[in-house]
Amino acid sequence: MPFIRLLRVQVFCILKYSDCRTPVALTRVSRFPRFANSPAWQDSTLQKSDFHYHLPPERIAQTPLAARAASRLLCLNGASGSIEDRRFADLPTLLRRGDLLVFNDTRVIPARLFGEKDTGGHIELLIERILDDQRALVQCRASKPPKPGQWLRLDGGVHAQVIVRQDEFYKIAFDITEPLVHVLERVGHIPLPPYITRPDVREDRERYQTVFAQTPGAVAAPTAGLHFDSALLAQLDQMGVERAFVTLHIGAGTFQPMRVDDIAQHRMHAEWLTVSADTAVRINSAKAQGNRIIAVGTTVVRALETAVGHGSVGPFAGETRIFIYPGYRFQVVDALITNFHLPESTLLMLVCAFAGTEQVLNAYRHAVMEGYRFFSYGDAMFVLPRIQDTRYK
Repeated sequence: MPFIRLLRVQVFCILKYSDCRTPVALTRVSRFPRFANSPAWQDSTLQKSDFHYHLPPERIAQTPLAARAASRLLCLNGASGSIEDRRFADLPTLLRRGDLLVFNDTRVIPARLFGEKDTGGHIELLIERILDDQRALVQCRASKPPKPGQWLRLDGGVHAQVIVRQDEFYKIAFDITEPLVHVLERVGHIPLPPYITRPDVREDRERYQTVFAQTPGAVAAPTAGLHFDSALLAQLDQMGVERAFVTLHIGAGTFQPMRVDDIAQHRMHAEWLTVSADTAVRINSAKAQGNRIIAVGTTVVRALETAVGHGSVGPFAGETRIFIYPGYRFQVVDALITNFHLPESTLLMLVCAFAGTEQVLNAYRHAVMEGYRFFSYGDAMFVLPRIQDTRYK
């Protein structure tokens, strides 16, 4: 097989593996001109260890700051590698009229439940996804795995039955007379990430939630959005900065470590997303007018890169397993607001794909030395890509 044909087959296979909407998502199109100069998406020999960095435990934020916008903001230009220490409240100085900020409006549900099996053993459930008003896909933690047909007695007098095991998850049916999401609001706990070592408290119901959260379904917050408060959003409105929303329900799999060394062999967990027709139109219109698309969080990047095809972003509703790592050719996003991510995580790999691995890891080392706060309740970054559209310079 000639080399050109072989490369085309490899590109198509990787797209199918990533569950992108269509293989033409990586074609060079005039609507997104900067991608004509991007490197081709290709098979990778990158190792998980290529994305390691040292993080002292005391750098992991255990609680939120008193004010959302009081966080620090590390600015990274992927093209030049330059970094600058700012405050998140300075974000308006980095934006311009016509910029389109795209947010993830998913709402975190109180997805952690405690109880006991009918044999008396303790059990902890973490809901991965609500399937309907009475059923959910969950992770279970117990001394012995529950069996299909076994009944569980949960806090608040809630009873549930194990239906079947599906890989690392269990399908559970709840014996309830009201929608499951309402039951969770009453008896569930906010599912703080595993690196936050304290129990959840009432304050987390507000602070582990964005101010614009609308659609219940996530078990982890879209943390880049946590820094925005109503006053900052109003200021951006007055500047003429536009905003749009997607919904991607973040699952517990986002915290699962990569179990392979060759990252090309990794298979992403599935997450449900929705990109509305209105959001798609606004993104395509902004692009056509030469305005920047700024993703607030890696979940927004994954949502938009899943929904792009045939030269534009289209409406989309369904699962995605898209895995973005260095070599990927971005088609929609011109800048990224994101928190700091775990070493060797798929989210860190996405940021490295966007701004360059060397540049990103150098910025992370700087953040550690300068005392930035890391992860969900930590500080943020404003990132410009390694390959930039000349219209935005």
